[in-house]
Amino acid sequence: MVSETTATSAGYDAAEEFLGRQSGLQRLQTILHGYPWLSPASVLVVATLIFAFVAPNFATLGNFGTITQQTAVIGTLAIGQTLIILTAGIDLSCGAIMVFTSMVIAKTAMESDLNLPGGLALLLGLVVGGLAGFANGLLITRLNLPPFIVTLGTLGIFTSLTLLYATGRTVRNRELAPELKWLGKGLDLGGFTITTGVLVMLGLYAVFAYVLRYTAWGSHVYAVGDDPDAARLAGIQVNKVLLSVYTVAGFIFAIAAWVLIGRVNAASPNSGIDANLDSITAVVIGGTSLFGGRGRVVGTLIGALIVSVVESGLSIAGLDQAYKRLAIGMLIIIAVAADQWIRRARA
Repeated sequence: MVSETTATSAGYDAAEEFLGRQSGLQRLQTILHGYPWLSPASVLVVATLIFAFVAPNFATLGNFGTITQQTAVIGTLAIGQTLIILTAGIDLSCGAIMVFTSMVIAKTAMESDLNLPGGLALLLGLVVGGLAGFANGLLITRLNLPPFIVTLGTLGIFTSLTLLYATGRTVRNRELAPELKWLGKGLDLGGFTITTGVLVMLGLYAVFAYVLRYTAWGSHVYAVGDDPDAARLAGIQVNKVLLSVYTVAGFIFAIAAWVLIGRVNAASPNSGIDANLDSITAVVIGGTSLFGGRGRVVGTLIGALIVSVVESGLSIAGLDQAYKRLAIGMLIIIAVAADQWIRRARA
């Protein structure tokens, strides 16, 4: 009878022999499957180097500070989008929820409206964002509707609610409560300016990186996205997980609304027009699979930085911003194609 130690050793030897037979491309495929953030990290480095060569003013501390500030809004929004896409869903209404929530926060703190203290207005905004996400999740889990259709519908609903509630009026800087502008305050680090909003975004990434990796809820999110039927057989309450994911995402969208107010020092019903698409772009370019079950929030952060780097680089190089959509569109197609190829490493 072969001992357990001997059997284990033989298993490792067989695995090493198998890996030794893999081609370089197959090894790369296996590595990228285990570390999906490596691809976007490479793209970020290459893009930064290219723009630094093409536009000398790009590689400055001041511009890098501006890029991080531009990333704060989409980067925060993309955290919630990542949670949803990990479950093989999608949220087309995230930008509309963010803008609607920003108007609720700003207007309820105005003297001409409810005149709430800034802290209470922010709390109300969190509740509104959470309820919006909960409504999406409820429609998806109770009526068994596709996330794409549900959030496409609520995109129109929240956009209309924003216009009706705001009556087309922008809440300007002088009308905002001090608490609402706090995330726009910056800290100068020798030419590199980092705002409180950026620090809040990074804090959220740290929290959800931990939650997804080390908590049961995070494991359930991955399991539901990878195979909902298998997750159900394993005792996971799939609908409850999905409902919680959309609700948590709604809270994150509300925090993104606060970051947005601090970033522009105003609350406008016309802001964040492309926010929903940019958040999906950041998640997909960041290596999270649209088919669910694979990805890391650190990849999403890198994806959001790529979007900001491309936009900043094109602007400084004096090129038309239409090239931004061209470049981002190509990156999305390449990212999805790469994901299909990487997923085959599981076979």
